[in-house]
Amino acid sequence: MTTAPTRDLGLAELAAALATGTTSSVTAVTSALDRIEASQATLNAFRMIRREQALAEAADADRRLAAGERLPLLGVPIAIKDDTDIAGAPTAFGCGGEFPAATEDAESVRRLRAAGAVIVGKTNTCELGQWPFTDAAAFGYTANPWHAQRTPGGSSGGSAAAVAAGLVPAALGSDGAGSVRIPAAWTHLVGIKPQRGRISTWPLAESFNGLTVNGTLARTVSDAALLLDLASGPNPGDLHTPPALRVSEAVGRDPGRLRIALSLSIPFTATCTKLNREIAAQVHAVANVLRRLGHSVTVADLHYGLLVGATFLPRSLTGVRAALAERPGARVDARTRTNATMGLLLGPALGAARAAEPLLHRRIGRFFDDYDLVLAPTTATPPPSLHAMDALGTSATDTLITACCPYTWPWNVLGWPSINVPAGFTAAGLPVGAQLMGTANSEPLLVSVAVQLESELRWDRDRPSPWWER
Repeated sequence: MTTAPTRDLGLAELAAALATGTTSSVTAVTSALDRIEASQATLNAFRMIRREQALAEAADADRRLAAGERLPLLGVPIAIKDDTDIAGAPTAFGCGGEFPAATEDAESVRRLRAAGAVIVGKTNTCELGQWPFTDAAAFGYTANPWHAQRTPGGSSGGSAAAVAAGLVPAALGSDGAGSVRIPAAWTHLVGIKPQRGRISTWPLAESFNGLTVNGTLARTVSDAALLLDLASGPNPGDLHTPPALRVSEAVGRDPGRLRIALSLSIPFTATCTKLNREIAAQVHAVANVLRRLGHSVTVADLHYGLLVGATFLPRSLTGVRAALAERPGARVDARTRTNATMGLLLGPALGAARAAEPLLHRRIGRFFDDYDLVLAPTTATPPPSLHAMDALGTSATDTLITACCPYTWPWNVLGWPSINVPAGFTAAGLPVGAQLMGTANSEPLLVSVAVQLESELRWDRDRPSPWWER
């Protein structure tokens, strides 16, 4: 038995170390909890830490391991986002106030526990997941491990910060307009937004009218795919149940020579948006790597049209209204109240917005008659200042977030999978990302290509300097 630090081990590596007895779950979980608690005053990645419960679960995992039991994640510390229920803990979803404890685990948590994972805590998220920033009056600011004065993104910024800082080897997030992919891009991680319904959102039959899905964050494609497989599977109450897939089986699989469209065009927004030149250059560099790998990469802009945006807002803002109504007495920002009011006004348009999705599938799906995948930027800018949203009104906030993050939300309307891969750094050392986008149930293809990129770019070797430990 060794008590060597476990912070640098990935998800599969730590699971293997536990299975072979080179470390113990109590050691690994204690180390994770100590790092989390030591970083809270600076990094602030967690809303709730389960020290007592997690250590008891780790001790139980060690007993089971000693008895010969083997499960994929037995004894491995994992974090989940605070929009997901854990029995015995409230689900504040970024809001202030006192909320009742959940009586049951969410389906995704139940499945991770069944795989042996130890949930060490719930990570910070902005109010009701609305913005690509992770800050709120209820908990303060979550910082980016790569730069203390920059946001890690959002709304899964706490999960991304926790993984990028090495507090946990992987984490669950959720993605309703890019909320897994954006923080993955801005913290140098792999972030998988899977097909709608791949990971159950139960006890919600669907989340935010089908826009929001649960996804995974990790340093490597294989770890993100492994966590995706273990969290996946339906609950009988789910509205969306895609065909079962083993996404991790695509790791190392040759995808063949693919036709990939490089699209830098920005989907329609009501405000002025522009792609940062350094990000454009980094995405072109990723395209060149794909060409060296034997793929055909063609500059071919995907034009979304106005209908995608017109259907997004009713689904999103009525979702905000419903999520706020589930938390009576919540203390929230005035912008959240405004968005909930807009959700009431847009309620009559929700049915038409939902009914338009098959048309969008057909129209945008025709683009894939000529291409297998799309490569695009994940964000239009590097990570903004930690305080970029401070004191802004609703309109100015909308202008800011669309200027930073105009690329990801259409795939939430479509419900199709996408994966962020690290695309390098700006001259100032800030991480940026690129996303691979496919049609329905294309996660295995996306993963196989992302693994090819990882083998060339080796982003898993890059780690931030641990300023949060000082």
